[in-house]
Amino acid sequence: MNTIALQAFENRLQKMYKHRSKLARRQGISCYRVYDRDLNDFPYSIDLYENKIYVSAYKKTYDETDETMLQQSFEVIAQIFQLPIADIFMRERKRMDHRSNQYEKLNFEEAYFPVQENGLQFLVNLTDYLDTGLFLDHRITRKMVMEHAAGKRMLNLFCYTGSFSVYAAAGKAANVTSVDMSTTYLGWARKNFLLNNFRDEKKYCFIKADVQALLPTLSSGSYDLIIMDPPTFSNSKKMKGILDIQSDHVQLINQALHALTENGILFFSTNYRRFTLDSENIQSTHIRDITKQTIPFDFEGKLKRWCYKIGK
Repeated sequence: MNTIALQAFENRLQKMYKHRSKLARRQGISCYRVYDRDLNDFPYSIDLYENKIYVSAYKKTYDETDETMLQQSFEVIAQIFQLPIADIFMRERKRMDHRSNQYEKLNFEEAYFPVQENGLQFLVNLTDYLDTGLFLDHRITRKMVMEHAAGKRMLNLFCYTGSFSVYAAAGKAANVTSVDMSTTYLGWARKNFLLNNFRDEKKYCFIKADVQALLPTLSSGSYDLIIMDPPTFSNSKKMKGILDIQSDHVQLINQALHALTENGILFFSTNYRRFTLDSENIQSTHIRDITKQTIPFDFEGKLKRWCYKIGK
């Protein structure tokens, strides 16, 4: 590895860590992104999860110097964060084909540990899945949900590990229903609830279901608050058909709006970079693009996802 290039990486990482750690301390945040492919020779995203580092190495055309580069990069990371190399975890990420399985399991051993965010605790896993169980870029969106949740009947569709649901429970929602097709992620969501001492089975419900099949069965006005953050694409065997968010978002949103009360709110998000909201065919006159409002300090200028607040 070129010594000059490695020194440039060290300087950049040190600068970003110094700056963002100050912002994180002011906000009481212990999990945040420090570095995001800032230099072409070092195509990594580096996230801090309290006292552990998660490195996403983005796939490119590799040569025989890659192992040396990774080793030297890890030594730099360990030095700057003052953590042992054993506490640095890495996953290789390919350029995302929007038809890829974003929640693919990679290993057979499972290792979870709790982290805190806004006074709440969440289990993350840095070894077994391509994603960790807590999407750091939705930190602000989760806080918004908590602020809207008091006394509301909340529905979390495509709930993944239930972080939005936990925030709603913390915001004193009247009840919270979390829906996902995966037994693994529903189990993970249950653990997150228990970790935060939300144990009332009458108030907190977990449903294993295909959202596309479930939505048409919901009665009008069933919920006051709905969260929908679908995968970009899914052709799971557990589904009757396929899900393509660009093609299917109008139907999904309109069916969710039907299930809302008159003054209800739907938070809709997607990380499909080329997404275009078909607002003309959505049955709402209250659509707000809140993408910029929901981008945290550690993702400014780098985040390619969309977020909308939609009224009935």
